[in-house]
Amino acid sequence: MRSKLPALKLLPALAPLLALTGCNPGDYRLFNPLSQVAHVQWWATLFEAGIMSIIIVPTLILIGWFTWRYRKGANAKYDPNWSHSLTLEVLVWGVPLIVVVICGVISIRTTRDVDPYTPAVLASHPSTQAPLNIDVITTDWQWLFIYPDQHVAAVDQLVIPENRIVHLRLTSTSVVNDFFIPQIATMIDVMPGMRTENVFDAPKAGSFTGFSADFSGAGFSWMQFDTRVVTEGDFEAWVAKAASSPTQLTYQEFTKLAQPTVNEDAKPSYFSNPAPNLFETVVTAAQAGVVYPVSDRETKEVANLEEQGGAPAAASK
Repeated sequence: MRSKLPALKLLPALAPLLALTGCNPGDYRLFNPLSQVAHVQWWATLFEAGIMSIIIVPTLILIGWFTWRYRKGANAKYDPNWSHSLTLEVLVWGVPLIVVVICGVISIRTTRDVDPYTPAVLASHPSTQAPLNIDVITTDWQWLFIYPDQHVAAVDQLVIPENRIVHLRLTSTSVVNDFFIPQIATMIDVMPGMRTENVFDAPKAGSFTGFSADFSGAGFSWMQFDTRVVTEGDFEAWVAKAASSPTQLTYQEFTKLAQPTVNEDAKPSYFSNPAPNLFETVVTAAQAGVVYPVSDRETKEVANLEEQGGAPAAASK
């Protein structure tokens, strides 16, 4: 029985690996890229992690070997006059230098390929249609998507026709957020008083979860949005549905929407006829220091949600 004890002590260390065997990669969004942009990021991450392991793995092995080899009582050879080893110099300086150069080249190429403003990987995209333009405005704590060419807008729902390139302009009403749809779109900052852009491709029909990846206050945990990639016909039907909304998105209506609100179930709402240049108006308002105060009712609602269990399960992956 005593001979088995060392092996039994290893079981706690193996527990995380055993837990991973029951996981489906598709359940983890970072491990299941679908768009061209997401694929480039995923393979670059794998490649650089592999390259870095050339340093990390041997270093860990040598730490263990040296600890064992030169432990007290091992009678290891001791040379008080040792001062230099060309082999060690080459290993200590040469290998890291090569790794840094390789990682630098890969990083430069990947940055060019997935540049949010002009991703080179989409230069040969087969779509013959013009990019779909969408203005994105983050509030505390919701996402507003404005389709200027379709004259509709939606809260917490992004709908895109498949096999189409999507061009986003993004800004925020108050604090910095991060736009991220791991399976199809790169992460990018969304900042008040500023405009950033993101370009990505919508590969095939499906539903994906988008969210903010930057802490932005009490309602951050529920700041998610449903991303639906649909057929061209379904997209036109969705636009018609949104256009039939009796609520028009004037700036006055937007000021109500921008008041800090937790949309616990990310329930979408729709608007017709967004005000022209609403995006620019919001940018200018943020630069002028316009704020949208939280109501007492919403403050109590956030506190109740936190007491009931915190962030939704979908945000944990």
